[in-house]
Amino acid sequence: MKESTLEKVNALIDRYPVLSVCQASLNEAVKAICDAYRSGGKLLTCGNGGSASDAEHIVGELMKGFILKRPIDDELYRQMKSVCPDEADYLRDNLQGALPAVSLMNAVALNSAFANDQAPDLAMAQQVLGLGKKEDVLIGISTSGNSANVIYAVQMARVKGLKTIGLLGGRECRLKAQCDISICVPEIETYKIQELHLPVYHMLCMAAENEFFDK
Repeated sequence: MKESTLEKVNALIDRYPVLSVCQASLNEAVKAICDAYRSGGKLLTCGNGGSASDAEHIVGELMKGFILKRPIDDELYRQMKSVCPDEADYLRDNLQGALPAVSLMNAVALNSAFANDQAPDLAMAQQVLGLGKKEDVLIGISTSGNSANVIYAVQMARVKGLKTIGLLGGRECRLKAQCDISICVPEIETYKIQELHLPVYHMLCMAAENEFFDK
């Protein structure tokens, strides 16, 4: 792993010294995410309410350029020229390299059907069952750390051999023990936890982008 990738953790703590208590787990999370991408895996994200929005936000930063430019490489461009020569330049000039990521909050038809027909609190776990593979990482976001649907998703991820990361607050909670890596930001109130979750996951996205797209 590049030194400059792990330096993103130090830069985050320089800006938010309160997060120094999370340094070890932040380093572990960066390594886990980069290992997943290096192995051909993807990132799955989930959460409720504001944390559902955070789950979507993470996907938005990974699936397109975030801080760095992510130009299409020459081999992919050659394939574009072979398949669609008239559109290849337009595709190359406007598409960006992606780090595969899926929000489990986005499958409205599946989630609502499963909630209606089966068990509402297992809709995320059902998606992990269908999408997850051992090369992947699941990030479960919960300010309480006790969200049943996130816990079930994490448990199914463990069943399938995924690495699990909990983005949590400072309370003792069930998810802390369920996750391989628990990033417990040192706040108790929901909105204050969320205020620290954002720079944490921005850093994780920045670090992954740096690892695979920084020249």
